[in-house]
Amino acid sequence: MPQYKPRYINTGGKLLDLKIPRVMGILNITPDSFYKGSRYNTDKEILNAAIQMSEDGADILDIGGYSSRPGAKDISAKEEGDRVLKAVKLVSRELPEAIISIDTFRADIAREAVVECGAHLINDISGGDGDNKMFSIVEKLNVPYILMHMKGDPRTMQNKPVYDDIVADILKWFGERIYKLKSAGLKDIIIDPGFGFGKTIEHNFELLRRLGDFSITGLPVTVGISRKSMIWKTLNISAEDALPGTTALNAIALFNGADILRVHDIKEAVQTVRLISKLR
Repeated sequence: MPQYKPRYINTGGKLLDLKIPRVMGILNITPDSFYKGSRYNTDKEILNAAIQMSEDGADILDIGGYSSRPGAKDISAKEEGDRVLKAVKLVSRELPEAIISIDTFRADIAREAVVECGAHLINDISGGDGDNKMFSIVEKLNVPYILMHMKGDPRTMQNKPVYDDIVADILKWFGERIYKLKSAGLKDIIIDPGFGFGKTIEHNFELLRRLGDFSITGLPVTVGISRKSMIWKTLNISAEDALPGTTALNAIALFNGADILRVHDIKEAVQTVRLISKLR
């Protein structure tokens, strides 16, 4: 039987109700994200995108400055910080009601984004593996933490990833980290199976089919499949043409227990959530 999931997460004193699934908008402050429609670089572009996403119904704005597409090159902490911290501060100042997530695996950037710039959540694609200080920082800040599974790193993760049983293997990986975080007193943990991060297309569809199995953790689940290659490679199209496929798979993810959809296209995701919620 699925375990009870927390109804609320505390985002800087704002309680976000997860009884209804939520939509997280992607704001990439990078020049090389896989989907060019999600790249924002000037202050005007960043702010206009944040405003539009909020008006379209985004519940969370996820701001990142490190490209995690397969094969992406590494950049320094300084370069990532220069890109992302100014953007977090800008959006926080101009949209004070927005709930902001900082998308980083670097503990010092996460800390500064929360303490100095106004971020409310930490979204860590490495699940703590990218920086051994991250769990300590998260525990001290006690902010919601998205714990994502990735096999390897962006430069190597798609080099023939292998699992015995992908869901069982990832659940074991989650279990070790959830125990550590909960033992330290962290209240709001959200898990993300990491679609496309060290997984083949077949792995991704297996994860989607069995997404409900992650309810055994008793934690909210984030799903990020927006315009990813599992869609456009399967359909033999481009990422630019992958919105209908994204909408279809987001609907399946919601049926199978997703609590947060991380997406490029807010309006379509919000409509999908409303329709699926009506059915449920």
